Amino acid sequence: MSSSAIKAVISEWLLERKLPYLVKRNTGPVDLKKLDDILAVVGPRRAGKTFFMYQLIHELLESDVPRDEILFIDFEDYRLTGLTVAEVETIFASFHQLSGHHPVYLFFDEVHHLPNWSRVLRTLHNQGRYRIIISGSNSQLLTGEISSELRGRYRDLLMLPFSLPELLRLKGVDYNRKTFHTPARGSLIRVFDEYLKSGGFPEVAKRDTELEKRDLLQSYYRTVFYRDLLDRYNIRAKDVLESLMSYCMDTAAELFSISRFAGLLQQQGQPISKKTIANYLGYLRESFFLILNSKFDFSPRRRLMNPKKLYLLDTGFSRLATSFSENRGKDLENIVAIEILRRRCEMFYFRRGGECDFILKKGTRPEQAIQVCWELSPRNRKRELKGLFEAMDTLDLERGLVLTYDQEGSEQIGGREVPVRPVWKWLLPDGE
Repeated sequence: MSSSAIKAVISEWLLERKLPYLVKRNTGPVDLKKLDDILAVVGPRRAGKTFFMYQLIHELLESDVPRDEILFIDFEDYRLTGLTVAEVETIFASFHQLSGHHPVYLFFDEVHHLPNWSRVLRTLHNQGRYRIIISGSNSQLLTGEISSELRGRYRDLLMLPFSLPELLRLKGVDYNRKTFHTPARGSLIRVFDEYLKSGGFPEVAKRDTELEKRDLLQSYYRTVFYRDLLDRYNIRAKDVLESLMSYCMDTAAELFSISRFAGLLQQQGQPISKKTIANYLGYLRESFFLILNSKFDFSPRRRLMNPKKLYLLDTGFSRLATSFSENRGKDLENIVAIEILRRRCEMFYFRRGGECDFILKKGTRPEQAIQVCWELSPRNRKRELKGLFEAMDTLDLERGLVLTYDQEGSEQIGGREVPVRPVWKWLLPDGE
């Protein structure tokens, strides 16, 4: 790679790159001036990782850090294609030549495109002269394996598409506890309805028409399909992968049976091994397309053997489903799964005589059971509460919760008072 291409990338950053309008993300304070570990911002494509890095850069600039102490590199820039580990030194030499000194803050966007990136980061961190912030679109960056490879030098920050509070901020809808009891509540619920239907990808949320939203989601889908899956994992059975992704979008928030899906493919003339299907599911999770929820069991082996429950990482992808039947209850459940992931809770589903949607685990013990339904009605009340009661009774849980679209109150379940709350309120930090 020519040094002139590297200099062009760095010069554009130092002289021309303007920081875009930012919707502040709810991540809590990040003090980069005291950053000792490598900070990894990890999440799906188009969720706002790059903009969050811009947010951090903006905060540095506002605190009087000169721009020429900051190096931002996007490793998906086509001009850096083929960059080798040996050429990383050229980046720093070029920066020094153009700015007159070494950078202090390193922002490496989509760093997993750099060969042997963990070794590069370990070397840079060992020098003790840099504050290092990276981003990536592969969930392997969240695993203990990567943390172990970087030997305690690493902490991660999960960046998902907009949460409901962030979407409300984008739409200019203010709220507090008083809002929940006034006509202004209608504006809040309208944004929640949009969130439920179109998801939280920032650029999708900014689009005005249904066609624009769907076209953008389609482009995201194709990017995940080709770049994050076919290319990254060298997948040859393209038709099988596309069938699997389409099936997942049609059946989100339902149990997935590898054997049943393999049988469907067989009927369609696409024979494939169960192992390959299991591998593809893993790739979809690693690429932040799916959330895979296991059946609760104290035995890791039995958890592995039981069917998984599938959720889309963003409900907007359900717009691309081939099924024409709308299931708002499943969409609501999917939103809850995304939020549980955002809160970094370990989750499972419970199934015995009945089914409970979520068991939240803290440490080695389960601590809460959550049942999600569009509404509690005379027709479904017995079934929904039965699954919740069985989970709480079997696992000896004191805490239970029923989440609905807009009902509120409480239910007596096995001698315990269980609150019933709207999902939109549960999603808000000021929710009661």
